[in-house]
Amino acid sequence: MTYFTKADIQAMDKSYRVNLVNSLTGFKSANLIGTQSPDKQTNLAIISSAFHLGADPALIGFINRPASVDRHTLDNLLATEYYTLNHVNTDIIKQAHQTSARYPKEESEFTATGLTECWIDGFEAPFVEQSLVRIGLKYVEHHTLLNNTVLVIGEIVLVDIPSTSIGVDGLVNIEQLNTVAVSGLDTYHDTSKITRLSYAKPRKKLQIIEE
Repeated sequence: MTYFTKADIQAMDKSYRVNLVNSLTGFKSANLIGTQSPDKQTNLAIISSAFHLGADPALIGFINRPASVDRHTLDNLLATEYYTLNHVNTDIIKQAHQTSARYPKEESEFTATGLTECWIDGFEAPFVEQSLVRIGLKYVEHHTLLNNTVLVIGEIVLVDIPSTSIGVDGLVNIEQLNTVAVSGLDTYHDTSKITRLSYAKPRKKLQIIEE
C-alpha cells in the first residue's frame, strides 16, 4: 500500500496530482453536453461529472470548470436555459474526447470532431446524433463552490432513447447501448453487469433479481 498525506498531495507534480485525484473516485459517467449560444453557435463538451440528483422532479447536476478558463457551455446554457446530455458510447470515444480541446467559441466542436447535430422540434439545444441516450434539460439553478467550480442543476424535460433498452420496471440497459465509463481524465472503459439485487431492508436477506 502507498500512503499519502495532505502535504504529500500538495507537493506532487501538478500532472501527477491531477491524474491521481481524478482517478481516486473510480468509474464516472461519460457524457457530451450540447448547447447553443443566443446567436446560434453550437458547442459540445465532454464531462465526467454528471450525477442523478432526484426523480421527482427529475433533476441532474454536473460540475463546470472555474472561471479561470473559457466556459462556453456554462455561458450558453445560462443565456438560453436549455442544454442536452448525451451518453458517450464505444463508437464515438475518440470524437467525444476530442471535444475537450480548447476550441475558440466561434468554432463548433460538432464540426471539428465529425459528430452530428441532432435537433428535436421545440428544443433549443443540439443533441448528438450518434449518441443512443439523449437527454434534454432546462436550467434550474447554479452555485459557485469553494474551489470556484460551478454546480449546475437542470430538470429533465425530454428523453430520447431506444424503447428496447428500457426494462418493464424502467431500468435502462446501458450495456446494451454500449455506454462507456471514464476514469481519471482520459481512460475509457466498457462495462458488464455483475448482478442486480433486491431493495435492501434491515434483517431481510437480499435477493438476486438478475445476473
